[in-house]
Parts: sequence; structure tokens; C-alpha cells
Amino acid sequence: MSKNETYYEHQPVLLDESIDYLVTDSSGIYIDATLGGGGHSLALLSQLDNDAQLIGIDQDDEALTAANERIDDPRFSSIKGNFGYLSRLLPPELHGKITGILLDLGLSTHQIKEAERGFTFQEEGPLDMRMSNLRGVTAHQVVNEYSYEDLRDIIYHYGEERHSRKIAREIIDRRPVETTTELRDAVEAVVYGQHQIKSVARVFQGIRIEVNRELDMLRQVLEQSLDMIKIGGRIAAISYHSLEDRIVKKFFKAGNHEGKIEKDFYGHPQTPIEEISGGIIRPSEEEIEKNSAARSAKMRVAEKIDQSEG
Repeated sequence: MSKNETYYEHQPVLLDESIDYLVTDSSGIYIDATLGGGGHSLALLSQLDNDAQLIGIDQDDEALTAANERIDDPRFSSIKGNFGYLSRLLPPELHGKITGILLDLGLSTHQIKEAERGFTFQEEGPLDMRMSNLRGVTAHQVVNEYSYEDLRDIIYHYGEERHSRKIAREIIDRRPVETTTELRDAVEAVVYGQHQIKSVARVFQGIRIEVNRELDMLRQVLEQSLDMIKIGGRIAAISYHSLEDRIVKKFFKAGNHEGKIEKDFYGHPQTPIEEISGGIIRPSEEEIEKNSAARSAKMRVAEKIDQSEG
């Protein structure tokens, strides 16, 4: 746990909806691949029978400690690791046997509020942004050591920030940039007006995605989840920005990252997965009112299909 031994509790997003879609067998084996403080896991356990099994995965030591203190249940176990390595983390005897996998891709409240982690631009902290001590690259290295071209591309592609050139140039001119406040100052020095704070948020998002290889890990966990679940098993993915949602949407459409549906010799579509949520499921106005972090959440749910049928 951190220096002050406080874990800021995270309010799980789309809780009822994710449980309703995911739990198809109350005696099944479930994976909460983004355990966090354990909010989704507790709700899952409340819907499962005594012979069910739930495994929580997280790469963040503080989250694992908090969840294990909070969840005292023989059906529950936890594993430290990045969900991008799901097939390595789960024991071989469970491969192809999983009933449901939950992916909640957002930052936890704790990660945001703990200034020492370097995720927030609201308070001064070191340029870290690592979700785990398993990762080597820090935000400090990205900001201070990457070339202009690489920094510009990260801010543009991962942050979806149109002022990426100006911002990258300003950051390089100010090197060394040591803190989150100094990084924010660099962005605010070249972006003005009412959208200034959004630009700061986008730059922080872009750098955080690079540090944690978030999109690569998402692609990996989707592929591996499809192998891990049984026929009729489900994957529920909650994303918080268009980059993540685009990846999930394509994969749920076709079972590959191109979103291209393969066809057999007779022209029949051959998809190993089918989106069953009817597109995006969004939080209710009531949930957003209670938890503003839910505002940008989008959930999609897909089910593994038996391709031998028909």
C-alpha cells in the first residue's frame, strides 16, 4: 500500500448491466481481469453458487492488497499480472473452460487520486503513470527521452490531440520536465481557450497509454479471452475512450483485429464470436449523476459461437 496506507475506493461502473450479461451459469468459472478494489468481483460473487469459481487479475499491488482485504470468500482467488498475458496467468486446466471474462478498462479512482502515481494533472506528482511495477518505462522517460516525432505521434494517435506538434515541440524545449505540474504547464503554454483542460487530459492519456502499452495489451487479452472461454462463454468489455471501443468493436464483430468476417467455401460467415449487447450499453443518467466517472463508459458484450453448427 502507499505511504499513507489509504486506498481510495473505486465505484464500479455499469455494475448491474455487466453482471446481468456475464452470469449465464451460477456454477461457472469467471475471471475479473481488471480486479481493482474488487467492486465488480463482490457483485459477481453475490450471484454465484457455492461451487463457482472467481479469479481476479490485476497488475497493481495496491489494488490486489485492497481487494484481498475486502473479499473473504473461498470461491475467490487473485493473481498478479497484466491481463495481456491472460493465457499464461491462468492454469492450463482452465483453458477453454471459462464461463465469463470481465474487462473494465478504466483507471481506478485510487490510481487517479494517489498523486504519487503521476496519473493526475490536478495535483503535483512525479512523472510515473505505471499501472504496475512490472512495467519498466515511466512517463518521465517518455516525456524527456523520446524523439520529437515519437512524442508527437503518441500525443496525436493515443491522445487524439490535434495540437500534438505544438505540444511536443514545447515539451522538448522545456526539458527536463520533472513533474505532472510541469507537463501540464507545457501544454497550457501552447493551447488556449475553453478546451485547454481537455488538451491536458488528452496528453496525459496518450502518455499513459504508451507507458502501459494499453492498446497492445487490450488486443492481446481479447484474443486470449476468446481461447479461454468455452462455447457460449461471454466477454464483457467496458471502455472509456474511442481508441479502446474501436478495438473491442472490431474484435467482437469478427474475432480478429481487422474486423473482417471470414467466409467458408460456400460463402457462409465464419465468426467465432458474436456481439450480443446490440451495440453499446451506456450508463443511465442516474448512475452518471452518482458517479461522474461513468459518463464516458461504453460496454459491449460478446459470446463465443460453436462454429461446427450448421
